[in-house]
This record gives sequence, structure tokens and C-alpha cells, in this order.
Amino acid sequence: MKTQVQEVTDQVKAMEPMIQDVFSELGKVIVGQRQMIERLLIGVLADGHILVEGVPGLAKTTAVKCLARTIHTQFRRIQFTPDLLPADLIGTQIYRPREGDFIVKKGPLFGNIILADEINRAPAKVQSALLEAMQEKQVTIGEETFRLEEPFMVLATQNPIEQEGTYPLPEAQVDRFMLKLLVTYPNREEELAIMNQQARREKPEVKPVLTPEDILKAREVVDRIYVDEKIQGYIVDIVLATRDPKAYGLNMENLIQYGASPRASIYLNQAAKAYAFLQGRGYVTPQDVKTIGPDILRHRLLLSYEAEAEEMTPDDAVARFFEHIEVP
Repeated sequence: MKTQVQEVTDQVKAMEPMIQDVFSELGKVIVGQRQMIERLLIGVLADGHILVEGVPGLAKTTAVKCLARTIHTQFRRIQFTPDLLPADLIGTQIYRPREGDFIVKKGPLFGNIILADEINRAPAKVQSALLEAMQEKQVTIGEETFRLEEPFMVLATQNPIEQEGTYPLPEAQVDRFMLKLLVTYPNREEELAIMNQQARREKPEVKPVLTPEDILKAREVVDRIYVDEKIQGYIVDIVLATRDPKAYGLNMENLIQYGASPRASIYLNQAAKAYAFLQGRGYVTPQDVKTIGPDILRHRLLLSYEAEAEEMTPDDAVARFFEHIEVP
């Protein structure tokens, strides 16, 4: 086993310069926000979709666009609006009167990295069209079904403070996002750096440093990263505790209306591997699980009215689970 772990670690180390190139390119444009960039890369490496939430002006869209530019692949940006139609995403069939047949005009969803900007502004029909692409990695137009090219991932942004003209995302769709990131304000030094950077006439440009083949190779290495049985058990215990807190000695059954789905344990395992990859290791530690855990779980817990009355947030609940469940 040690030999296998060492072999995977060597492969991770060999790919480290490639990952550092991505951080260097993104650092030209994005000031601070190291955690957000790390989590975006985890989504790429673990083959998961990401929901980014934060107030306007925190470089959410810029970060996603810059990440897409570091990868030599197809990037599509879709601005979600209340009048958007499913055909605006997936495409449609166009009738050709001279030939007497229909041809398929593919929509912007036929790309590799899809930026769904302000995703909560689109109605249910649009969300259902996106849902098929996210879950099945395919699109159906008329009677034809098209497979989407790998890598395919949706990076969605939403504004938590504006409610007018927005639609709450269905729980089934939210659950399909591997990570939900909360982007916060920069500190004083970062704010100064941002102000000075934007004051320059010449803006820095991000260059492609990865290819789709690089990503697929990196994913193969991530899949081989070792997760001990005790850590797997730790992941499952955390997720089960969200469903039945009393069984784990936590007095929280009145605070949690619904716990995390099995996707939580699947994604927590995958994301912990990707985080270990970014740390240059061929094995997962319990700290990897604790570090990435809030981003996996915060959007999968449905709190009760009692929890809201106590001003408890999903992050508060997740922190209590990690504090209570014994680390292997």
C-alpha cells in the first residue's frame, strides 16, 4: 500500500507545476480570494459543478471567466434573465422549407465550461433544461439526444441579497452542485491592490496553460488518491449525523428539517481527494475532509424554523457536526 501511495504522490508532484501555473495566471487578475480559486480548481479536478454566491462586485464572474481562459477549451457565458427560454440554452430545430426537413441549431450549452451568470433569475423550464445537462451530461433537442464533450462543468453565480425578479433554485438542482462557495469582501490590503490594479490603463491578460487532456489526466490521478477506510467511515458518519443527529449524541433534531443526501458523501470523498492533490499528496487526511466539508454540506442542509429563529446558519450547523464527530 505504501508503494502505491508513494507512486500516486510522485504523479501528483509531477503535475504540481501545471497547477501552480494556473494559480500564477489567475493571480494576475484576481487579488486575494485564494480559497475561491482553490475551490474552483477542486471542481475542475473532481468533475463537479459549482455554485458561487456573493454580493455584486466580488469578482465572482471574473474569477470563473479567468479560470476558463487558463484552460484551452470552449467557454460559454449565459446571462440568465426572467425571459430566458430553454431553447436559448440547448438550441432548437430549424425548418428548412427548400429541403423540407429540420436541422439542429445547437445552443451555448454545447461547451466545456459554462458560466451560468445569476442563475436564479431564470424560470423553472430553463432550470429543468440545465438540470439534464448537469446530471446526465447530455442535451435532448426534439427527438435527438447529444452527449456533451468532456470536460463539462457548470459554474453558476447568484446574488443572495436581491429577490426581485429571481426564482429560488429547486432543491433537486441545488443538490447537484458539488460545491457552494460563499464569497466575502476583501480586506484592506486587497481592496487597495484591487483599486490600483483597476486604475491602470492596461489590464493584465490571462493565458491558457492547461488543455482538456491535462485535466482528464489530472482527474485520473485524483481518482487514484488513497482514502483510508477510517476516513471513509468518518465521511459517512458526518453525513449520517445530519440526517439523525440524536443517533450521534447531538441535540439538533429540532433544528435540522432535512439532512444531506448520499451525494454529500460521494462529493465529500471526491473533493477531499482533489484537495489532497492541490496540497501535493497522494492520500487524504481527516483535515482535508474538515476543510472542504462546509462547501459540500452548506447547501444540502434544510434548517427548521426553530433554527432560523435562533439565527443559526447552515455553516453553524455544519461546524457543530464536525466538532462533535470523532476524528479517526
